[in-house]
Amino acid sequence: MAAFALLSAGGILLDDRTLAGAPIWSKPFKFAVSFVAYGLSLSWMLSLLPRGRRIGWWAGTVVTAASALEMMLITLQVIRGKQSHFNQATPFDAAVFQAMGLTVVVLWLGALAIAVLLLRARFLDRATAWAVRLSSLIALAGAAVGFLMVRPTPGQLAATDPPIVGAHSVGVPDGGPALPVTGWAATGGDLRIAHFFGMHALQLLPLLLLLLTALAPRFPRLADPRVRLRLTLTASAAYAALFALLTWQALRGQPLLHPDPTTLTATAALAALTTTAALLSLRPPSPSPSPTPTHP
Repeated sequence: MAAFALLSAGGILLDDRTLAGAPIWSKPFKFAVSFVAYGLSLSWMLSLLPRGRRIGWWAGTVVTAASALEMMLITLQVIRGKQSHFNQATPFDAAVFQAMGLTVVVLWLGALAIAVLLLRARFLDRATAWAVRLSSLIALAGAAVGFLMVRPTPGQLAATDPPIVGAHSVGVPDGGPALPVTGWAATGGDLRIAHFFGMHALQLLPLLLLLLTALAPRFPRLADPRVRLRLTLTASAAYAALFALLTWQALRGQPLLHPDPTTLTATAALAALTTTAALLSLRPPSPSPSPTPTHP
């Protein structure tokens, strides 16, 4: 995937073609960089398994093979100058997209197998255990958002044999005004936002725990494993809630940077609940009751 990223970066610099309003090599570049982070995270999590390593090895191999095939198909369509996702313009394009859909399903099932192994595994540190387990489950939910993108839009349903079936955006056509760098829709909803945010729980939640552990020598409260566990559970719950909020916002066709009062209210409530839970998580542990003296 690192090699794919370098190849795609070169394509962005040297190939001036555009597709759907973006440099044609930007999609394989983003996918490759995302797969680098995803693969490194899964590798680290598999190394934590005390049992079931053989099953984990096979699941990781399936994820690797499916990821590589997905990138090859995306790159093939870039070389041809064609859209890879949702393309039904010709029988060949439709076959490529169907193969991509199959590889995504296989990849998701492989990641699911790894998540089940992590749920069943026993770890010495409970905070690490729950950071790994919950981040893998949220990442699975984030990946599943991709299945919502293949639904035909109202305009596509009204058309006869549309060349494109499915969309990243909701309420606006793909390829319209977009946010810089990410390419997410700026005037409507975009399911890629929740997809991206959910999948990268796999990196962000374990990194948060590593940060808490690194700060423990300077902040004695964080040295208590119970405090780190409570903060990890709070962060995971907040992350899952924000992921659900981003998905809900996108499905309502609402731009990320222009939320309506309902979304703003939900966001404020989530922020207040998260802050309160974090402060409660930092409370000092209750003192152990003193033993009652016994008398003969």
